[in-house]
Parts: sequence; structure tokens; C-alpha cells
Amino acid sequence: MATAFLFDSVYLQHDTGWGHPEKPERLIYISNAISAAPYYESLVRIKPDMPDMKHVEAIHSKSYIKRVEKEIKGGTSYLDSGDTVVCGYSYDVALKAVGGSLRMCDAIMEKRATNGFCAVRPPGHHAEYDYAAGFCIFNNIAIAARYLQNRHGIGKIAIVDWDVHHGNGTQHSFEQDCSILYISLHQHPHYPGTGASSESGTGAGKGYTINVPMSAGSSEREYIPAFQNRIIPAIDDFKPEIILISAGFDAHRNDPLSSIRLNTETFGEFTRMLMSVADIHSQGRIISFLEGGYNLQALAESVRAMMDAFVYGQGEKND
Repeated sequence: MATAFLFDSVYLQHDTGWGHPEKPERLIYISNAISAAPYYESLVRIKPDMPDMKHVEAIHSKSYIKRVEKEIKGGTSYLDSGDTVVCGYSYDVALKAVGGSLRMCDAIMEKRATNGFCAVRPPGHHAEYDYAAGFCIFNNIAIAARYLQNRHGIGKIAIVDWDVHHGNGTQHSFEQDCSILYISLHQHPHYPGTGASSESGTGAGKGYTINVPMSAGSSEREYIPAFQNRIIPAIDDFKPEIILISAGFDAHRNDPLSSIRLNTETFGEFTRMLMSVADIHSQGRIISFLEGGYNLQALAESVRAMMDAFVYGQGEKND
């Protein structure tokens, strides 16, 4: 079982300015942590490129894409919501985050790796059809899901979003679609204000959105049973052909943007539980996409816990 890793210095060019939590140092810390792992040389390296725009247009409107390009290249400092800060490079970097994510999909579907992690920025799960929000410009995971269906003929996809903030953009992309199961557990009430348990999809997608709101102060005591009793059984019933993870690490107890109290190794435990169900239904195929996580040390250590699980599976860590 090979594990793939996507990181490129181009993602550091998205400069959000002094004091912004979604900063280039996030990827530097992650890269350093993975580079120090004993399995680093065995990882399948994925390099980004620019995507065919038809894949971006499967999730975002053409007018939105053109507006984002015009505003960024025109020198704006932020898009739509005031928290989505940009610089002159941000349009190209955001497209390469998409492009790298699609190359990861190719690697998994071509069986060059069984699982993999996309260490990309800007993140994506708050990006809507025609609106940038929550540090996100293009919805990397949503675009990847449609790409897997349109390019690789995948039928059913499960998306598990464990970021501490609800993935409003991803939910809205697929809430009428019964071919994609979207599951989110997140602090609630909290930014962006969506993700109530009553939000379960619409039309043909009714029942294929599952929101698991968590109260401030929640820890493993609440999260692990949620995985065991709700998330894993739902995926097992759905029988996806691949599992995608919106991997935010801002539910860590040391993160400055949340009030959830998870430990570092919990992210490894989440990963192993998803790997177990992926082994049954999805040929083991899992792709993880970086979302949040803003305490640099906690972020790096939590990503390492997830990657250790990908590499070693259910076995013991070989430090």
C-alpha cells in the first residue's frame, strides 16, 4: 500500500499578510513534519499543474471564476467575505491547488497509490458556487469529487469533513445529489453558521447530507462515539467507491479558532476508522485535502498522525 503526498512551494506564494491565520507557514510546518518521517522517501510525490477549467466550472460559475481572476489581478486585497485575503499570485495558486488535487485523484485511480494527502492552500470547503468565503477561493474537494465522477467514472463518493467549521460550500455543491454522501462534524454554533442537524439534503439528495453538530468543549468523549455510531455506519450503508476527507485540524485543543478539545492522535484514529470502511467498500482508496488548522505545531503533529495512519494502516507506528 503506497501513500501519496502533494506539496509544492508554489502554495507558499498565496500571501495573506501579517496576522492572518491562514498563512504560508502552515505548509512549511507540515512539510517539515512529513520530511522528518522515516517513510518520507517512500511517498509517491504529486506535483501540481493548472487544471482544465471545465473541471473548475463543474462546481463554480464561469462568471465567478472570471470575476475572481479580474479582481485578484486588478490588485484587490480580499474577495467577497472580508476574511478571504488575497495577493497578486492568489488566483494562479488557487488554481494549482485544484490542479494538484486532480493529479492526486489520477494517482489514486491509476493505482500508483492507495491513499494520499493534498497539502494545498488556499483551502476550499467554504467556497460557494459564486462566492469566496472562510479563506477559500475554489472548492478543492468538491471539484475533485466531480472530477472523479466525470473523468474516472466513479459512481458513489463519501466526503467526510472533520474540520471544526462546517463545510457550507461542499454541502451546497452536493445537497441535491444522491451519488455523494456528505458528512460533517463541526462545532455548532460557530462559523459559518450552517450545519444544523436538520440540514439533510434536498430533492434527490435528501438523506445524503449528514451533519453532526458538536458543542463547544467537546472532546474524544463525544467525537469517537460520533464516528463509531453515526459516521462509519452511514458510510458502510452507502458503500462508496472512494472516500474523500476535508481534513481540517482546527478541532485540536490548542487551536486558536475553535473551542473543541481533541488530542493530536485522535486525527490518526479518525483516519484508521475511515481506512477500515474504505478497505471494505472502496479498495482502500482515500484522499485527504487540507482545510483548517492554525496552531502551527498542533497542525504539523496532527497531519503527521494522519499520515502515519495512512502509511502504517492498523499496525503500530515505526518511529
